[in-house]
Amino acid sequence: MGAIVAYANGVIGGAKDVHLQVDLDSGLMRGARQVASPNCDARPPGMEAELIVVHGISLPPGEFGGPWIERFFTNSLPLDMHAYFAEIGELRVSAHLLVARDGGLTQFVRFTDRAWHAGRSLYRDRVACNDFSIGVELEGVDTIAYEPAQYDTLAKVVAALCDAYPRLSADRVVGHSDISPGRKTDPGPAFDWQRARRSIAAAREAPWRG
Repeated sequence: MGAIVAYANGVIGGAKDVHLQVDLDSGLMRGARQVASPNCDARPPGMEAELIVVHGISLPPGEFGGPWIERFFTNSLPLDMHAYFAEIGELRVSAHLLVARDGGLTQFVRFTDRAWHAGRSLYRDRVACNDFSIGVELEGVDTIAYEPAQYDTLAKVVAALCDAYPRLSADRVVGHSDISPGRKTDPGPAFDWQRARRSIAAAREAPWRG
């Protein structure tokens, strides 16, 4: 294994003193639960992570908990379980990370690979944001407040990723709605960007990270 960099202390999914560590060789984050999604492919040659995209997702819509997001990202959603599942069951979607309501963190795609999360998108005159971004899904909806634990985990994730990948920064964290306006609304008005940015700044400046 290569050098381990970019770690963060905190409570991830109820476990105390969990370290988040990005391994540059494998593209995996230690401290996250690992579930491989087939919905990914290689980034274009020479392309590195330069953007973090924050999403919101719930399955069924407006409901939290259960295995359905994981089943969706692994193409095993039971189409007869819910009418909405039948609508989306043929889609092939993933994200690099999912932050559950309790702050639990799951990785579905290696950071070295391209997750299929952003779709048609534009960032600073660059299209196809999947090529150069890391997608982080938060379990939630546009109109229900996200949980404090989710902001804490997101902040530690961003801090670790920024340390691991030099082209990332706290200024390069955007919502899905920012890169796909008019098509996507998540993470929505319920997501507190000011709180998120304060938490990210605090995570990056934590004395134990020196």
